[in-house]
Amino acid sequence: MTELRLALAVAAFAIPAAAGAQVIIPVGPPISGTRLDLVATGEVIRVPDLVTISGGVTTQAATAAEAISQNATRMERVRAAIKSAGIVDRDLQTTSISLSPQYKYGDNQSPLLTGYQASNQLSVRLHDVRSSGRILDAMVAAGTNQLSGPTLSIERPEDALGEARGKAVALAQARAELYARTLGMRVMRVISVSESGGYAAPTPMPMMTMARVQRSEAKTSIDPGEQQLQITVAMTFELK
Repeated sequence: MTELRLALAVAAFAIPAAAGAQVIIPVGPPISGTRLDLVATGEVIRVPDLVTISGGVTTQAATAAEAISQNATRMERVRAAIKSAGIVDRDLQTTSISLSPQYKYGDNQSPLLTGYQASNQLSVRLHDVRSSGRILDAMVAAGTNQLSGPTLSIERPEDALGEARGKAVALAQARAELYARTLGMRVMRVISVSESGGYAAPTPMPMMTMARVQRSEAKTSIDPGEQQLQITVAMTFELK
C-alpha cells in the first residue's frame, strides 16, 4: 500500500509538469562586473544580379468582349516573345487583369459610354542584368505598351548578409575592447547577442536608358550599379 501511494504521488506531480510543458533553461552566472551594451552595423556592397520588370498590354474597343479579346491576343504574343528570349514559366507572374468602361464627359451632359479598356500586367524576373534590355525591347516589339521598373536586387543575399554579420560582430567586439582599455578593465565575456535584421539600403532607382548602336538603332540598357546590404547586431558584454 505504501508503494502504491508513492507511485500515485509521483504521477500526480508528473502530470501537471507534462501538461504545462515547462522547460527549465539554465542561465549563466549573474553579471558581477560592469555591463556594456553595444549596437554595431556591418555593411557589404554587391552588384545586383536580379531585375524585376512590370510590363503589360492595354487595349480599347467598343465592347467589353472585343477589348478583352484583343488584349488576350496581344498578350499571348508578348508571352511568346518573352519565352523565346529564354524566360521560363517560374519567372513570369500575372499581377493584374482589369476591364473598365470609358466615358466621355461634357458640360451639363450625362456621361457618354465610348467603349471599354482592358489591361493585363505581368511581372518578369530577369537573371541577367546586362541582357535584360534586349528582352524589354522584344516585349515592346511584340505589343507591350506599358512598362514600369526596373527593381534591382540580390538573388541570393545570404552569403553577403553572412559577411555583414561577421563585420557587425567584429566591430562590436572591437568597440568593447576599446571601452575596456579606456576604463582600465578587461572584456570578460559576451552576455547576449541579438540581430535586428538585414536589409538592402535604399539606392537611387536605375533608369532604363537608350544607347545608340550601329545602323542608328536604339536599344534599351539597364545599369545595375551597386546595392548596400546591412546587418545590425546588439551585443552585451561584461567588463571587469
